[in-house]
Amino acid sequence: MKDFKTKILVSESVGKGHPDKICDQISDAILDKCLKDDKNSKVACEVFATNRLIVIGGEITTKSYVDVVKTAWDILLPLGYCESDFTIISNINAQSNEIYNAVVKNDELNAGDQGIVYGYATDESKNLMPLSINIANDLLKNAEKEINNSCEKLFKYDMKSLVCLYYELNKPKIDSIIMNIQHYENTSLDQVKQFCNSIIDKTLLSYGVDTKCERFINNSGKFTIGGPIGDTGLTGRKIAVDAYGSIAKHGGGAFSGKDATKVDRTGAYYARYIAKNIVAAKLAKKCEVQIGYVIGKSQPICLYVDCFNTSHFSNSQITKAVLNTFDFDLKKIIDQFKLREPHFQKYSVYGHFGREELNCEWEKTDKIEVLRRYFNLHF
Repeated sequence: MKDFKTKILVSESVGKGHPDKICDQISDAILDKCLKDDKNSKVACEVFATNRLIVIGGEITTKSYVDVVKTAWDILLPLGYCESDFTIISNINAQSNEIYNAVVKNDELNAGDQGIVYGYATDESKNLMPLSINIANDLLKNAEKEINNSCEKLFKYDMKSLVCLYYELNKPKIDSIIMNIQHYENTSLDQVKQFCNSIIDKTLLSYGVDTKCERFINNSGKFTIGGPIGDTGLTGRKIAVDAYGSIAKHGGGAFSGKDATKVDRTGAYYARYIAKNIVAAKLAKKCEVQIGYVIGKSQPICLYVDCFNTSHFSNSQITKAVLNTFDFDLKKIIDQFKLREPHFQKYSVYGHFGREELNCEWEKTDKIEVLRRYFNLHF
């Protein structure tokens, strides 16, 4: 048996043409269209894509009119597909009255389901995200930009990356990188390797990381059949890609296609907001926040903060500071994060966290001063 390497941190990402990500994008595009004309839409939309068939299902209660089949084509056509490539079926139902009555009652807005969510932050990157997931996402972002800017038709949008790194004297070292990218029939493997090696070098240099590492590029050889025609896709199947890679825990609930009463999404956003502010306030070098919810309640039922022994304060002290600083009322979180506005599709690829270029509310570090004052710390 091979002598496997140990103490390696691994994260992966997938591009917008990956079958699971196609499904995520369609789900969030439908959510956005529902919210455009009805801010109180209740949406739980999931997409299944396999071979030449795409099925759009779920529960939606909205005053908006949304052509879900056309919305799906709005995602598919820019990826190079044509209308003869897929049959699209819609099977949308209304939200259960029992769930609706639990969510909206007594002038409160309550959790639409039970759930456990996690938020994480670390000071190893400027955006307080794990370095491995940053690099994994940027490899594909940079590849997508090159494809968009190229006059040649060499590559398509179904792509994957995987980054393995370790730390030597507290400095990150890349052990290996995997990249797979769908290409046209006339694109040679040499062209694929040249393209991917260029992207890897550019991305690693942007992080000041040594470019010397083992590389696996299109290791299966040809990769001309991709997207749902090559592999089945499903909304919510890339939950680690959407969050922190393998570095932090995940409650298991997907984000895409869900309105803000679904705490899988809103609670995870708030947990990230808390963790990021703790690390940004220099109370800890890394932090993970766990929040538990029950259906029909506007407040969570449990909270756990773990700073992994990187803080001068105990986890209990940090938790008291969190309870003193942050308001966990679901409606207030939704209003604070502007989660009734139609802006979710842009988060459905390359992660929901660390996206500072998108200026999302849950990435703001506006609680630094309050947290530091709680501990009588000065800047």
